[in-house]
Amino acid sequence: MNAANGTTGSLDLDRFSLRRFVEDLRQADEVDIRDEPVDLVDVAAILQNNPKAVWFRNAGGQELIGNVVGSRSRLAMAFDVPPGEVAREVKRRLSNKPQLVELRRDEAPVQQVVQMPDEADLLDFPVHLQHGMDGAPYISATIDYTADPATGRRNCGMRRLMMRGPLEAGVDLIAPSDLRVMYMAASARGERVPVAYVIGCHPIDMVSATMKVPTDELELLSSLRGAPLPVVKCVTNDLMVPADAEIVIEGYFHEAGYVEKEGPYGEYLGYYGGVKTNPVFHVTAITRRHDALFQTATISGNRMDLTDTSNLEALRMEMAVWSALEGVARQPVAVYAPVAAGGSMSMRFSIKPTYPGESRSALYAVLGAVGVKNVFVVNDDIDIFDDNQMEWAFGTRFQADRDLVIATGVRLSPLDPSLHGARTGAKAGYDLTWPMEHADRWELRTPSAPTYEGKSFPSIRAALEDGPKRFEELIAAIGSRDGREIVRELNGFRGQGLERDEMGRYFLKT
Repeated sequence: MNAANGTTGSLDLDRFSLRRFVEDLRQADEVDIRDEPVDLVDVAAILQNNPKAVWFRNAGGQELIGNVVGSRSRLAMAFDVPPGEVAREVKRRLSNKPQLVELRRDEAPVQQVVQMPDEADLLDFPVHLQHGMDGAPYISATIDYTADPATGRRNCGMRRLMMRGPLEAGVDLIAPSDLRVMYMAASARGERVPVAYVIGCHPIDMVSATMKVPTDELELLSSLRGAPLPVVKCVTNDLMVPADAEIVIEGYFHEAGYVEKEGPYGEYLGYYGGVKTNPVFHVTAITRRHDALFQTATISGNRMDLTDTSNLEALRMEMAVWSALEGVARQPVAVYAPVAAGGSMSMRFSIKPTYPGESRSALYAVLGAVGVKNVFVVNDDIDIFDDNQMEWAFGTRFQADRDLVIATGVRLSPLDPSLHGARTGAKAGYDLTWPMEHADRWELRTPSAPTYEGKSFPSIRAALEDGPKRFEELIAAIGSRDGREIVRELNGFRGQGLERDEMGRYFLKT
């Protein structure tokens, strides 16, 4: 490895480092830099509802970065596209051919420092209490890497770690997931599950960890980066991890199963999750860069649009909607999951209908195939990213007895507090599109400022003799810069056969 530029041959080992991305955020004025020493007890309040990422130069004596992907603009920077194109770009990159490049341990930045259990200590990291009623400080910006012992397929996801001591942590493994299935099978056999937790990574890695794609998920990371992925084998197990990460915590889930109380914790929908019985994670090694940048994620509160988790969830759900629309909509235009609703509770999409019933079919497809709760479909003249336009469409294009679709007895997120403990709930679809038989009616067009386009004529009479004209076209016809003189001239035509048709156009009877 060339230590001067962080490369192994032509492989740039800093290209997808967290620190380089944070520097890019600084250049784009997307990060709030705190140079003064900050006590860990004050970190959560500084991060809460902050529209920017926050880079603490000295939080509890160490560097700490939070809220890295707490906005669509920062996710867009990670993928180098405009904010409205992130979901499309992620979908495009899924077809990239993955490439993994295994490094030696002396080449991997994440193993520049290796600590075995006799010196490793989770509490050496700047782990802070995130919410007032949390059961303990949590490491929240974590990506876990595992491999199914039955198939060898590698899996990754995002699961928090509750601090229990220097070498033990609680892990939330209640929600349905590949890792939960893997662990339950191993526990039934009396076997441990090796796990490696990455802390501090490029946003693309975080997006990859949230996706549900039936593939080798380490290779998925390479596909989404659109570049070879440098990997290295852990020092205490055979798992492969990204070699350019900041920190890796190696360990295992104990074979004893669900034995430890974990929680409460502020969940991603903005409410508390209760105390659960969960597995215990045991640390076998900690490896890191020399200048490792510790990362924390923002979760919960009443401003979901400013949290890491809701922005990641929104992007994941948008990807799922694009997939659901592929078979039912010929011209889907845009998809958006409002982050303020947690990224999964509401969904908007727009289409350009080409046959009767297409918008309703698309609405059913999204309701049935995607785990969202409320779905809104609009015509392509509505900007779904604009709340004001959506409210206008909702108020003027929707009739509840005709355009509301309700599905009952369906599975929803168990974290949805409105279920009040029920196992199933309801979804609603709102069809805000114009029926095709009415879509071309002129009075349903959206008024906008005149553009004064049309043919030129030597006089108003010549223009009217050519055929019916709107007042805008009459102004354009003679190149008027005022328009009032045309009213006077039209007034002079009264009694000479001047009429107006059903669209308000002026014409002369022949």
